[in-house]
Amino acid sequence: MPPGGGAGSGHGQDTRGALPRFGWGRDVNEVRKTALVAYPAEGMFDLIEAAEHYPAFLPWCGGATIISRDDAEVRARITIDYHGARFNFVTRNPKRRPEFMAITLEEGPFRHFGGEWHLTRLSADACKIEFLLRYEFKSTVMGKLAGPVFDRIANTLVDAFVTRAGKTLASPPPVAAAPPVAAPPVPAPSVDAAPALAPAVALVVEPGAALAPPPVALTSSPSVAPAPIAAPAAVAARAPDPPAEPAAPTAANASPVTNPQE
Repeated sequence: MPPGGGAGSGHGQDTRGALPRFGWGRDVNEVRKTALVAYPAEGMFDLIEAAEHYPAFLPWCGGATIISRDDAEVRARITIDYHGARFNFVTRNPKRRPEFMAITLEEGPFRHFGGEWHLTRLSADACKIEFLLRYEFKSTVMGKLAGPVFDRIANTLVDAFVTRAGKTLASPPPVAAAPPVAAPPVPAPSVDAAPALAPAVALVVEPGAALAPPPVALTSSPSVAPAPIAAPAAVAARAPDPPAEPAAPTAANASPVTNPQE
């Protein structure tokens, strides 16, 4: 929804390019633009009508406020703030989505201001845009100061909406699925491969050393129970034998008694 049109001039009719010029001065400016775009008419119409989003992508728009909106009409206040020119205006715009929207002026620094948008559906994803705008400032001084700025705004308005559509309406290209990555084959174990043997331990025997007999493995049969081991018999305590008495001398062993007086 660009800047508005002349109040009470009947510009809301769907008369393509038929805005009356009666009573307009010789300083009237007129802009006509046509574009064929690869975007649906509904999407382009919604971009044009949604004035509250203008500050996000139109560098000349210092602010935008929706005053009222319904299915048949939208009213908005627009602020121009660009290259030293700053002013506000209010538009009332009858509409018929997605084909037509007229522009009428309720208040602002213009003597005359009127325009129309026409969108023709060419296919589900394409349409033709036609834009017409005529405007004249009230003051000659205002026209000299703000005229060149507003001329640039009006002449680049259609291109700005098409650029915005490319960022908001264009579908992202499909992302090709990456081919599946095959897992590396796992080599099968070789049948002929022998298990690794533990390194042999060298046994060094010094000369003259006795070799201990190898341990005997004890095996038990599951059907034969091992014989119980008898406890060692108790040894009875025994008193020590008494010492032997000396034997009496016999006659054979008796030594002769010598009489010392003989």
